[in-house]
Amino acid sequence: MNRYRGFVWALLIALVAAALAACGGDDDGGNGGGVSETPAGGPETSEGGLDYGSLSGNVDVDGSSTVFPISQAMAEEFSQVSNVRVNVALSGTGGGFEKFCRGEIQISDASRPIKESEIEACAANGIDDIVEFYVAIDALTVVVNPRNDWVQCLTVSQLRQIFSEPQPQRWSEVDPSFPDERLITYYPGPDSGTFDYFVEAIIGEDGVHTSSGTSSEDDNVLVAGVEGDRGAIGYFGFAYYQEAGQGLRAVAIDNEDGDGCVEPTYENAATGRYEPLSRPLFIYTRESFLRERPEVLGFVKFYLENLNEIVPAVGYVAIPEEDLQEQLAKLEPYLQ
Repeated sequence: MNRYRGFVWALLIALVAAALAACGGDDDGGNGGGVSETPAGGPETSEGGLDYGSLSGNVDVDGSSTVFPISQAMAEEFSQVSNVRVNVALSGTGGGFEKFCRGEIQISDASRPIKESEIEACAANGIDDIVEFYVAIDALTVVVNPRNDWVQCLTVSQLRQIFSEPQPQRWSEVDPSFPDERLITYYPGPDSGTFDYFVEAIIGEDGVHTSSGTSSEDDNVLVAGVEGDRGAIGYFGFAYYQEAGQGLRAVAIDNEDGDGCVEPTYENAATGRYEPLSRPLFIYTRESFLRERPEVLGFVKFYLENLNEIVPAVGYVAIPEEDLQEQLAKLEPYLQ
């Protein structure tokens, strides 16, 4: 399954380029087909007896750029065992929920839990049967350019200073031991769940996230920005850092709780040591879709059954077995 990490990254770039060329808007993904010789799901019948091979139709997925690689890999594998076309796009967590609440998509990818205001927006449109599934763990990663040889670890307080208003203009303002080098920030746009999570975990209620620097719902833009400037710093999902390879360097985080500097790794995210930037990832759908649209039920079932294999393959941390069984149990009423 390691083939997915390179494949999904290349596909993401292609999708972004195609969407920008076509309309300057969101990226719409389709099934490439023929990616793997052996589908992740194995037989065309799920563990719950659902016949994937009998399913057809379309499922539209949109939302978090962080969750995008997982959903896109799932869509590719699902196309090998079913006749369902799963279209995966990315417009940020907030953008995905907007489409979901307008009834435009069947599944919303999210890198944070749905907000009360979003639940109310859905309810205003008659959508009051939302179902949440916990699918992965992310180590939200702070990165710098590899030519940056002065930052190895940042405290939460320093991180807050860098990404808050007023933003420091020079690295020496963050720490006198740092060089008098221009500081440039790259961060997700306000429709991103990653942005929301960072504001909650790092900036806090009393602060204001910087509006200086470069923001984008497309993490690929952020990666390229940090790769191209010695004084740059940014943050986004762990999978995008992993794909960048030697083009980026991760910064350890000191949560100022006595544990010192902790690096973003699979193990540290899984055990909760990488605080406060370990976070859960989700997908959302509706009860009515699970009851009335077999293609949606089938895709969600396939998604959950293959989390342990695909999530690590694209660069995230698999959820604990106990949590996975809880998610699978949510589907049982719809499989009767």
